[in-house]
Amino acid sequence: MEKTPLSWSELGAHFANEDKAREYMEFLRWGNNGPACPHCGGADPYRLTPKPGSKTRKGVLKCRACRKQFTVTVGTVFEDSHVPLTKWLQAIYLIGASKKGISAHQLHRMLGVTYRAAWFMAHRLRYAMSVEPLAKLSGTIEVDEGYIGGKRKGGRGRRPADGGRKAAVAVLVERDGNVRAMPMERIDGFSMEREIRSYVEPGSRLMTDETNIYHDIRVKGHQQIAGMERHSVNHSGGEFVRGACTRTRRRGSFRC
Repeated sequence: MEKTPLSWSELGAHFANEDKAREYMEFLRWGNNGPACPHCGGADPYRLTPKPGSKTRKGVLKCRACRKQFTVTVGTVFEDSHVPLTKWLQAIYLIGASKKGISAHQLHRMLGVTYRAAWFMAHRLRYAMSVEPLAKLSGTIEVDEGYIGGKRKGGRGRRPADGGRKAAVAVLVERDGNVRAMPMERIDGFSMEREIRSYVEPGSRLMTDETNIYHDIRVKGHQQIAGMERHSVNHSGGEFVRGACTRTRRRGSFRC
């Protein structure tokens, strides 16, 4: 199975038909352990072979335990969709590779599907990226917050629907790993602690800046934030990044 990232020009050739796309989907969902029944968890299903004149589709499996049929799309956002899996994979690639997002109109043009199908795909994929359960971040987590949006410079252009107010956003970045970004009602110690507890594993190391909001978060032990070690980067002293830190014998002292 391909392990290196594919370029957009290679994607169409790599998944030239539904069989290859289905095979890749099965690998992503079940790995090398083989299919498992989404209904009862049975790990010994068998494939049904389509016969001439039968209604059996390719990719259908049947569980030996509960005797129910299923495909790799059952229980996913692809279930009950008439959009080919090749188009779904291309849509995932485009959404993931678009730095500033991608509209349903652009998906409609690039994938060659109707606008209604593109809108449906975009909403389902964005929903899949936001629902629980999401694996919690661990290790060294960089935490930052800020405001985005607002009125255009010079006061020209249409006024935003929210009256020109900026939106509060918090971002948690796992070094060499995943990212969690979420809109916030407000940025304060209580709100940041709630998000950190929700998305970060206990025992992780947090890297923050010197903003005062982190001083208001409930402390457990010395330099502990939500059960995790907290290190602050000294922006005012010209420090913008810090590597791994280790605790020294002196309480509260860290060597980086």
